[in-house]
Amino acid sequence: MRNLFLPEACKETQVHALSPQSWLQVERGKLSKSSSHASSSIEPLIKVPEPPILPFFKPADYVEVLAQIHEELETCHPHEKSSLYLLQFQVFRGLGEVKLLQRSLRAAWQKASTVHEKIIFGAWLRYEKQGEDLISDLLASCGKCTQEFGTLNIASQIPDDIELKAFETLGMIGGNRVSSTVFFRIGNQKIACDRQKIASLSGPFCAMLNGCFRESLREEIDLSENGISLSGFRIVSEFSETGSLNNVHPDILLEILTFANKFCCERLKDACDRKIASLISSKQDAVDLIDYALEENAPVLAASCLQVFVNELPDCLNDDQVVKIFGNANKHQRQIMAGSASFSLYCLLSEVAMARDSRSETTVCFLERLVDSAENYRQRQFSFHQLGCVRFLRKEYDEAEKLFEKAFSLGHVYSVTGLARLGSIKGNKIGSYEKLSSVISSHSPLGWMYQERSLYCEGEKKLEDLVKATESDPTLNYPYLYRAASQMRKQKVQDALMEINRVLGFKLALECLELRFYFYLALEDYRAALCDVQAILTLSPRYRLFEGRVAAIQLRTLVREHVENWMTVDCWMQLYDRWSSVDDIGSLSVIYQMLESDAAKGVLYFRQSLLLLRLNCPEAAMYSLQLARQHAGSEHERLVYEGWILYDTGHCEEGLRKAEESISLKKTFEAFFLKAYALADSSLDPSCSATVVSLLENALKCPSDRLRKGQALNNLGSVYADCGKLDFAAECYINALRIGHTRAHQGLARVHSLGGDRNAAYEEMTKLIEKARSNASAYEKRSEYCDRELTKADLEMVTQLDPLRVYPYRYRAAVLMDSHKESEAITELSRAIAFKADLHLLHLRAAFHEHIGDVSGALRDCRAALSVDPNHQEMLELHSRVNSQEP
Repeated sequence: MRNLFLPEACKETQVHALSPQSWLQVERGKLSKSSSHASSSIEPLIKVPEPPILPFFKPADYVEVLAQIHEELETCHPHEKSSLYLLQFQVFRGLGEVKLLQRSLRAAWQKASTVHEKIIFGAWLRYEKQGEDLISDLLASCGKCTQEFGTLNIASQIPDDIELKAFETLGMIGGNRVSSTVFFRIGNQKIACDRQKIASLSGPFCAMLNGCFRESLREEIDLSENGISLSGFRIVSEFSETGSLNNVHPDILLEILTFANKFCCERLKDACDRKIASLISSKQDAVDLIDYALEENAPVLAASCLQVFVNELPDCLNDDQVVKIFGNANKHQRQIMAGSASFSLYCLLSEVAMARDSRSETTVCFLERLVDSAENYRQRQFSFHQLGCVRFLRKEYDEAEKLFEKAFSLGHVYSVTGLARLGSIKGNKIGSYEKLSSVISSHSPLGWMYQERSLYCEGEKKLEDLVKATESDPTLNYPYLYRAASQMRKQKVQDALMEINRVLGFKLALECLELRFYFYLALEDYRAALCDVQAILTLSPRYRLFEGRVAAIQLRTLVREHVENWMTVDCWMQLYDRWSSVDDIGSLSVIYQMLESDAAKGVLYFRQSLLLLRLNCPEAAMYSLQLARQHAGSEHERLVYEGWILYDTGHCEEGLRKAEESISLKKTFEAFFLKAYALADSSLDPSCSATVVSLLENALKCPSDRLRKGQALNNLGSVYADCGKLDFAAECYINALRIGHTRAHQGLARVHSLGGDRNAAYEEMTKLIEKARSNASAYEKRSEYCDRELTKADLEMVTQLDPLRVYPYRYRAAVLMDSHKESEAITELSRAIAFKADLHLLHLRAAFHEHIGDVSGALRDCRAALSVDPNHQEMLELHSRVNSQEP
């Protein structure tokens, strides 16, 4: 899935430092090694731009909106479901919940009730899966078909439901017997036709030939002025007798389509429509034919053209003709082309256009059509806000203000950010501050509200709002960036680094890495600066710094001149040290540097992918895995990486098969490890534990480095612990610790706990906390091995280190509930739910609401939770129970 936060699309600028003059020499390819970069020299130079106005649907109470959507899905007509799932998709996108929005998009496709919805959502899913051709190829090599979103047979999807009307025919007109043959003259030539067969084509023909018109008495009728050629009408005559069109030239078919539409020959028109649609074989065909489809209201042809266009996104938007077709379509034409799914179509087109260039005319045009296609207040909220964001980026402030005002008046509270920015631009910062204060006082305050208000005040007021913003939503980057930059200006170097490290401890944000990179440059800590820029390049190889003027790769080259070069053996030692201390960013940097050497790149890219998964960067991890496959040194190594690619994309059986293929070629550590891992995950049979143990033991007999052997020993210890073989488990963990696998302390703590020695378990976790650079999970695990007060202290530390971990909130809420502090317990859960749509948090809050008799609150949380996971059994049971209590 591509990054939904558009790169540079919704940002005026990126985080940057207006660097000292010597650093600007990077543009000329040179850097003075003697220049001074004391912290005081950047006091006026570090700049943090305002946070972007996100072009997303962001309701003030997303739980309420999700609950409403779920309730509507339970009772709505089937044809409304796809639109509701699209709205759900937009809610999850505003929350940044990538996996959940992908599921909603798939549900919209699965519940599509019209061919247009199937085309649009199928194309959308295909667009989201760009770059996954390799996965399809790998599945195909395992004999698994992956054409989920293949091209539809449009004609079969649109039923031929034209009624065969029996038009009344008369053999006598005015007492005169009329000939059964009628001649139609076109130019200087005539065609003999069966009068009643032609009459049966449509009401107008029946009236002409059998009614009270003069033509009904004639044996010859002139059709020269009706846009049909002799050869064309000959085909019409044949169709009147046979009911089919065979071997007709496309140009003649188009002529007949126009003629059939003019004379209301519905069966003939439908046959032409389907026949022409079947001839489309390229985008250019679709471009050439779409005008005919729209002018003659040919639904099969229009849908077929639409399918060609959207299936070629984003490339088809390079074609000005395609852009013009979508951009200039009026309401009637949109109805022909997309049926009732016009809003969905322009949602897709707008998203693609914004990903390419948010400021482009194409984006504006598509968003205007999106506004035109909106049918309800929610769709209008979203479309007005999104178009307002684009107008704002284009500095079309008057238009942007009108759009934000419309979205805000319809209830999209987040659009106040646009109104406030515009007020500030026009010199009314006080008005912007008051506008945000009004929103905060009239709604449950959210982090973005305080963050936005902080932009319109200074000093202590600003800092207070930024503290509240972080407390309300710790995922917001701007407060950390601003505080860190402020501390650096005051030459409080350690405080500045501590602040930026707070967010980097749980969220690998490029803009935060970038700011820390500038700090290290100013401090002349070039080794640390190199570490950060190499981490940035791992995540985004084309990233640019200094207001986008300098490529990160160029700066990296210059910084390296100030750092002692490591030999390959030094790099391996550094990697061991960083891996052992759970310094994932440092490990990423070392691997990036090692990839420049002659070392086996496949192994290094594989290690890189493991780190990126730990850092919650699944897209980057998958890219690294694909590079590992590309650089594999042998067939058996390539098969292992293919197995991991399949496993990580949810194809466990196929991943297992690749591991077995690799083992059949050569018995290696990685092949055995993959097979053990996949088998342990895919099998529910307890007896498979013995097989997993055997596989891991075989892996440990094969050559490998300490990093991987430590992981295998750790996994083996976990299997032994699950089976109750605590002595064997302890031995595995101790051996893993001996070779520097620090995380084995956690497994050894579990062994102590299972053996009844909680104090030893606590001490073991303390050792992990002391060694690990990233240790929020260690504090959380240690909290299981101590009394309540120490547990509370550890979990408070977890929330400080990683506020996205949900267990501490649930624990504190449960303690409060046990103490009969129901209101405080619900508040504790609500604190986390405000920024994280988590099933377990919603489930627990729903149970608390039920306990205190708040049926409506419980029902709301049940419905929102089922939006997160529709198949969660306990949630379904609670929902059923609560639903039965509703009056």
